[in-house]
Amino acid sequence: MNGTRAFRVAATSARLITGVAVAVACTVGVVAAIHAPWPEISHDPAQVQVTPLPGDTVLVCNGDLRALGRDSSAPLDMRSAASPTLTDAGTSGRPSTTTLESPDLPDAGEVRVLTGTVEGRTAPLIAAAESVTIAEDDLAGFAALACGEPRLESWLVGGSVGTGTEDIVTLANAGKVPTTVTLSVYGTTRSARTVVVPAGTQLALPLSSIAAGNDAPVVKVNAVGAPVRAVLQSSLVRVLDPAGIDLQDAVAGAQQNLVFSGVQSFPVEGDEADMTVMRLLSPDADGQARIVVRATGSRDVANEFTVPLSSATPADVSLSGLAPGTYSVEVEADVPVVAAVRQQDGAGLGSDFAWVTPAPEIDADVLVAVPEGPTAQLQLTNTADEDATVSLEPADGGDAEEIVVRAGESVSADVEPGTTYLLRPAATVHAAVTMTEPGALAVLPVQAGSGAEQTITVYP
Repeated sequence: MNGTRAFRVAATSARLITGVAVAVACTVGVVAAIHAPWPEISHDPAQVQVTPLPGDTVLVCNGDLRALGRDSSAPLDMRSAASPTLTDAGTSGRPSTTTLESPDLPDAGEVRVLTGTVEGRTAPLIAAAESVTIAEDDLAGFAALACGEPRLESWLVGGSVGTGTEDIVTLANAGKVPTTVTLSVYGTTRSARTVVVPAGTQLALPLSSIAAGNDAPVVKVNAVGAPVRAVLQSSLVRVLDPAGIDLQDAVAGAQQNLVFSGVQSFPVEGDEADMTVMRLLSPDADGQARIVVRATGSRDVANEFTVPLSSATPADVSLSGLAPGTYSVEVEADVPVVAAVRQQDGAGLGSDFAWVTPAPEIDADVLVAVPEGPTAQLQLTNTADEDATVSLEPADGGDAEEIVVRAGESVSADVEPGTTYLLRPAATVHAAVTMTEPGALAVLPVQAGSGAEQTITVYP
C-alpha cells in the first residue's frame, strides 16, 4: 500500500468514526430532551372581576281575605271578606308602593307591591307583613302573612278539599308581561291546570277545582313569562261553626334538610291525632325522612321517628304526644322533599289553625316585619355545633337586644306587633315569628334577604 492510499483509508475511517459519534450524540440528545422538562409558553386569557349591580327588591303582598260561595247562585264566585292591615319598613325609608288589579274580585281592596329601589350599588333591606282578623258566620279567626318575592317555581304544601274547607289559591303577577302558570297537583289523583295571569294582576281559583279527590294535596306552581307570588288561603267550618283561617306562603323548592321554628302544641281533650300534623312529599323518588322534634330551650329530643316516602305521593304524619309548648322540628331526608306542619288550638267554634312552612337559613342582616295582632315572639333555632349570637333592634330606633342561641337549641324573644326589627346574626340561624292567643294563630318564617351580588369573572 503506497502512502497516498493509506492516507485515504485513514481519512475515510476517521469520517466514519466521527459520523457514528455524532449519530450517537444526537440520539442521546433526543432521548434526554424527551425526558427533560420543556419550556412552557402560555398566555393567560384576558379577564376582569365584575360585581353586577343589584336589582330592586320587590315584595308582593296578598291583599284581601276572600270568601267563596257566599252567593248560592254562583258558588265559585268570590267576594272580599276583609282587608288586611299592613306593617312595612325599609333601611332607606318605607318602600314605594304600587297595586295590582283583581278582576275576579269586584269589591277588592289593594293588592300591594312594595319596591326597595337600589341606591348607588346597594339594595336597601325591606320587609312587610299583612294580618287580618274576622268573625263571620263562614269565616272566623286570625291570619298573617309576610309579603314575599315572586318565583318562577314554588310549592304549596298544605290545604284540603274535604268537607267544611274552602281553600283558595291566589296567583299574583307583578311583572310587565303576562305569565302562564301551570298548577300540577300531587296526591292520590294527579292533575294539572294552566292559568294565564295578565301583567299587574292577581287571580284566584278554588283548590277544589284542581285537586278534587285528594285528601292531602301538594301543588307545584310553575310560571313561564314572569314570576308569580302563590299563596294558599285556607278556612274550616265544623258542622256550622267556623273553626279558623290561614294564609300560607309557597316554599321555594325541595330540599333534603328542613328546619321548622315555632311549631306549637296545644292542650286538647279527646283525640289529638290531627292537632299537629306534618305533610311530606318527595316529588321524584322513593326514600325516607327522619323527623327530630326538640322543645324550645332544650337540646333533648322530644320525639324522633322515620317516615317512608313514596315518589310523588304526599304523606300526612301526626306529631302527637307532645306536651303543650313550642318546638323546633328538623327533617333529614335521603331525597329532596317539601313539607309543612299544620297546628290547631281546638276543634270547633273559637279555635284557629295555622300551616307552618320551613324557616330558611339566615346568615346576614334581614328586616323582620311583625304584623298587627296577638302576642308575638321571635323563635330562633340553631342547628349548628357552635353557639350563635343574634342582635335584634327596632328598625325605627331603639336599643339592640343580644340573644345567644345555644348549639342545637331554640330560644324565643318577645317582639311587639306592628313593629319591624333588624335582625343581625353572627352565625347561621333559622327564625320565625309566632303570634298566639286563644282562637288566633299564625307563624311567619323569616325569609333571607336578597343579599349582596357576588363577584363574577368575565372573559372578553
